[in-house]
Amino acid sequence: MSAVVSIPAPPLRPMREEDLAAVIAVEQAAYPFPWTLAIFRDCLRVGYVCYVYEGPTGPIGHGIMSVAAGECHLLNICVHPDWQRRGLGRQMVEFLLDVAKRQGAKVALLEVRPSNVAGYKLYTRIGFDEIGLRKGYYPAAKGREDAILLARDLTV
Repeated sequence: MSAVVSIPAPPLRPMREEDLAAVIAVEQAAYPFPWTLAIFRDCLRVGYVCYVYEGPTGPIGHGIMSVAAGECHLLNICVHPDWQRRGLGRQMVEFLLDVAKRQGAKVALLEVRPSNVAGYKLYTRIGFDEIGLRKGYYPAAKGREDAILLARDLTV
């Protein structure tokens, strides 16, 4: 007989200014082109929905979303590589979509790199559909990379 050990997800809490050094460290560990400190500060300043997973020694993942005019835009979903493949990205997206619905959003939007196969699969598994392409949207090692634009109806 074998037992499946389930480790509970770390708690989610609102991001604070004092988290930003750890948030930047997570970004740098996870992405070749991480967001800057100034971008995160601006997101907090303008009141975007910003949450972190609180790990044993500080934030180990984060999610940022804007909500306005009946839609939400998932701007950044990031989990430290040491914590990936545990469902935390999916839980963050679902949590943010619940927040968006409570704030009146009817549709969710996001962009994903074609090279981010795991991210693309995650989003399509939870109901996002391709609605377009943004040419040259992301910085890349050799110039720019397109973004696949995805949307999900939040009214169903």
